[in-house]
Amino acid sequence: MPFTVCLTGGIGSGKSTVGRAFEALGVALIDTDALAHALSARGGGAIPAIRAAFGERYLTPDGALDRKAMRELVFADADARRRLEAILHPMIRTESERLAAAATSPYVILMIPLLVESGRPRERCQRILVVDCAEEEQVRRVMARSGLARAEVEAILASQATRAARLAVADEVIDNSGDPASLPARVAALHRTYLALAAGGANP
Repeated sequence: MPFTVCLTGGIGSGKSTVGRAFEALGVALIDTDALAHALSARGGGAIPAIRAAFGERYLTPDGALDRKAMRELVFADADARRRLEAILHPMIRTESERLAAAATSPYVILMIPLLVESGRPRERCQRILVVDCAEEEQVRRVMARSGLARAEVEAILASQATRAARLAVADEVIDNSGDPASLPARVAALHRTYLALAAGGANP
């Protein structure tokens, strides 16, 4: 497996923006959220197991996962969340490992939103990069892009690891609460660090 940097951060922190900046530098980006969406889309590999575990009421008329209905269920029912994770997580892991093995870049970025929540944050990577910003900024961004009410966004935040917990496991941190125009330069600096580490350079 190639040298792997796990990229994580809370909802609305800007993980995807940072991930795309690495991708623009030629780094393979493996987005586990995108893999989950593909697996639970119409015809996705997880749909038969989701249908068997939860029934038709959690599927849309065209056979995809009904994300709104499932989100409401798993927020209210921890056992349902575990059952869904037991279906999706092994499939996501298998596919992400396949993509990492096929990558041709010197290292890969593995974007895992709930990395800290997994309880095993270092199991799959050599470095952890946390994208961080103030919680109020997260709420504002998610409300603007998704149309969710503040209470819904705050409930999502409450279900995720705290900022302190993420920062405690970070090797590197990108503060994404400021000017987005400064992100490419900061990502480029980290890119140089990761290239050196992947080549066997000294730990920074």
